Amino acid sequence: MKRGVCPGTFDPVTSGHIDIIERASAILDELIVGVAFNPDKGGGPLFTVEERVALIERATAHLPNVIVRPFGNLLVDFAHEVEATIVIKGLRALTDFEREFQMAQLNYRLDRKIETMFIMAIPEYMYLSSSAVKEIAGHGGSVAGLVPEVVRTALSDRMPSSH
Repeated sequence: MKRGVCPGTFDPVTSGHIDIIERASAILDELIVGVAFNPDKGGGPLFTVEERVALIERATAHLPNVIVRPFGNLLVDFAHEVEATIVIKGLRALTDFEREFQMAQLNYRLDRKIETMFIMAIPEYMYLSSSAVKEIAGHGGSVAGLVPEVVRTALSDRMPSSH
């Protein structure tokens, strides 16, 4: 059985994240979406880890081989816990590649049995990030199409000025 891990902060999960998760789930027998705690990233998360897990579970309910779990340890240790041998990372641009390539090499050094697989973002989502979504929503802009509907609703509830 090919089991992979797709890690991220997902604060919030975007349509780009969902695209990568869907494409990875089509390749693997089972995909674990690992939701990182990352309390220090960008001044702290907008959504709690429990909220992020629930949002991703609702957004991926149509994918029977996807499981969503929080984690707060090293990615390699989390992969061991869930018995995954593949790490799936989405790439948007060259800046993503440099950072992700460095992390992949460090993970390889920690465990050579865990492979990293990169999936390129489709052109529609190459510019999309959770940070951009939060900025747009925070200034009252529409995030329709940028995030799953369940996330758009959650953002609207959290940031009353968003649509």
